[in-house]
Amino acid sequence: MVRVLVASDKFKGSLTAAEVAAAVSAGMRWGRPGVVVDAIPVADGGDGTLAAAESAGFTLVPVTVTGPTGSPVRTAYARRDDIAVVELADAAGLARLPGPPDPLGASSLGAGQAMAAAIDAGCRRVVLGIGGSASTDGGAGLLRGLGARLLTASGAPVPDGGVGLEQVARLDLSELRRRVEGVVEITVACDVDNPLTGPRGAAAVYGPQKGADPDQVRRLDAALGHWADVVAATTGADHRDHPGAGAAGGVGFAAVALLGAELRSGIDLVLELVDFASALDGATLVVTGEGALDEQTLHGKAPAGVAATAARAGVPVVAVCGVNHLDHDRLRAAGIGAAYALADIEPDLSRCLSNGAALLEQLAERIAADHLVKEEA
Repeated sequence: MVRVLVASDKFKGSLTAAEVAAAVSAGMRWGRPGVVVDAIPVADGGDGTLAAAESAGFTLVPVTVTGPTGSPVRTAYARRDDIAVVELADAAGLARLPGPPDPLGASSLGAGQAMAAAIDAGCRRVVLGIGGSASTDGGAGLLRGLGARLLTASGAPVPDGGVGLEQVARLDLSELRRRVEGVVEITVACDVDNPLTGPRGAAAVYGPQKGADPDQVRRLDAALGHWADVVAATTGADHRDHPGAGAAGGVGFAAVALLGAELRSGIDLVLELVDFASALDGATLVVTGEGALDEQTLHGKAPAGVAATAARAGVPVVAVCGVNHLDHDRLRAAGIGAAYALADIEPDLSRCLSNGAALLEQLAERIAADHLVKEEA
């Protein structure tokens, strides 16, 4: 039996991971009648993580939380048994901004509220995907959502966002500790190793992507430094230089310093949750992909993680994408035998975005002809 496993991430701005899988599956069946095609949509911890969990049998539990700039947001956590998956991007990420970015005031509060809902409902392991953050608040909002109180010198609540960190004088962690300590294991999907502060920190590297100008970057970096000082004084440990502390505007820092969380590769976590290793059993070929294959792909993105796991099982891998910036040698080093790009058959970007599914079907027919027939010869 010829069996193809489609394990692709989304094509951002064009197709969801499930839509990619459907298009590839249809094209494969046209190109190789009788082929069995199974689909496991994947993600690397950013947007699409909830959808990947749902496709793997998790149940979405709706919850209303506070979005990055204060408006209510309808999101969900994914649950299977006592495991919950929370996607920061869906609760408090850039995609949830109702208007322009708010680099100083945006908060990660909604992600903490979603985690709290899952924990209070009985989940004892929480996987938090932190890609796509809209805030640079050092994870303060996340902690507030879990019950922490951040107070000024006068005892007033600290304002939301990174700018509010300037006023933090003390922390009340009693409610957070009641909810979390000894109750739940928290794992964070994190694919960067930036520290919290400094030239490689959350504000300097990622602040501009969230709308911060140079003066705001400097202000945010100083506020994050003050926040780290207060946390260190409270806990007796300084985690500002922990690899990944700067992830998601400092959510990585808060998770490690105050939640005792472990930071792990996002795609590795997702592949474990969807039991990708077991799905490889009996597969003839794996098709993975994302919108653009580039240098970032090689450093913890979904196609690289899929290819590495498939290689250990001895299953060949090809990739589909919108555009490919990697040469053959770079692809082969990542375990990807070949890449098929929409841009190869339609150089017009607007047409690629609007007609991606049909173009993917054409690419999948080519893949079937290039790889499946040869294996049967």
